Amino acid sequence: MSTFQTAISGLQAASTDLQVLGNNISNANTVGFKQSNAEFADAYAAAVAGNAPTNGQIGIGTSVDTVAQQFSQGNIQSTSNPLDVAINGNGFFRFDYNGSTVYGRNGQFQLDSNGYVIDSNGGKLIGVPAVNGVLTGGSGPLQITEGMLAPQATSGLVFSMNLNSAATPVASGTAFSTSDPSSYTYSTSTTVYDSLGSPHLLTSYYQLVSGAGTNWNVYYSVNGTTGTSGMTSGALGTLPFTSTGTVSGTVSMSTGALTWTDGANSSTLSVGFSGSTNYATASAVNSIGNNGYAAGGLTNLAINPDGTVYGQYSNGQSSILGQVTLTNFAAPQFLQRAGNNYFLETFQSGPPLTGSPSSGSLGTLQSSAVEGSNVDLSTQLVNLIVAQQSYQANAQTIKTQNQVLQTLLAL
Repeated sequence: MSTFQTAISGLQAASTDLQVLGNNISNANTVGFKQSNAEFADAYAAAVAGNAPTNGQIGIGTSVDTVAQQFSQGNIQSTSNPLDVAINGNGFFRFDYNGSTVYGRNGQFQLDSNGYVIDSNGGKLIGVPAVNGVLTGGSGPLQITEGMLAPQATSGLVFSMNLNSAATPVASGTAFSTSDPSSYTYSTSTTVYDSLGSPHLLTSYYQLVSGAGTNWNVYYSVNGTTGTSGMTSGALGTLPFTSTGTVSGTVSMSTGALTWTDGANSSTLSVGFSGSTNYATASAVNSIGNNGYAAGGLTNLAINPDGTVYGQYSNGQSSILGQVTLTNFAAPQFLQRAGNNYFLETFQSGPPLTGSPSSGSLGTLQSSAVEGSNVDLSTQLVNLIVAQQSYQANAQTIKTQNQVLQTLLAL
């Protein structure tokens, strides 16, 4: 009868193998799915102490030793959703799922009605929240607020420009006037913002002084103020250059106090000219640095490889909204499957080790992409044939043993 038991153990093992392979094949298109392999061990009858045979011991079949999870990397596939994230390397996303902490590799995310980043099951993605564009260093569900980005009043400008040293100097004794082009050599305009985000036009004027050609008087005018005809103007100072055309020393100028007609806080603008030159070529502006901006609405999201979530706004600004973290385990193969692409921590897996992507042994993130299943269909189908043949062979063993018994009964 032991032959029947041996064959039955083989049937049970082959059946388990078929179940594992079938589960792998059914999840070939499941994002973030990790396949499993059935691993077998031979079985022997327990021997009584002192009577164990030294040779010729025959086994009593096989058993499934474990169903081992395989955490090899799946293929990364691009998507059109900026919130989709693929893990390239080690680590798991951490979720708050109905009050329980679970882990997974499925990075198909979206926003719920309250702005929380969730997966298709409603699990909230846990990371490092941000307040006013600064990461808090804590941990909790990531929430994206789609409100307006508050405006920032301009307090500083930096002009990088060339002023033509070969230009004709303004006639001696000519008084500067914004309405008299002959009273200045060159002018340029840029937009500045008050504390309410209202834009104002600041125009700077450059007057080449007669003589050496290396000193320029700088003036300004700003509209939208309580000055005459809604404009404030005045002198900023003198911009000196060396004989090689570079700025002489550190030049920083400042406007007077600007009072705005829309009720915004009054402003004083500092103006620098770092990198400006005085070459014998046409006057032109290379760049203008401006630390102010208008209010803006959230238009897009972006996630860096280190997990930092940036909001991109209609005013051209960006702000940090949080950071996606990753969690790894000393022995991830011992995590418990919980369904819905989730895993649970176990004693054998070890405690969770959470950190920023790209740090330590943790992988990197790729936005607008997902990690496909690591199931290789070709390999699974071949293994399926082998498992089927194993099942048939064990069934044949039972059939043969039955024929032997029938022969014995016929004697």
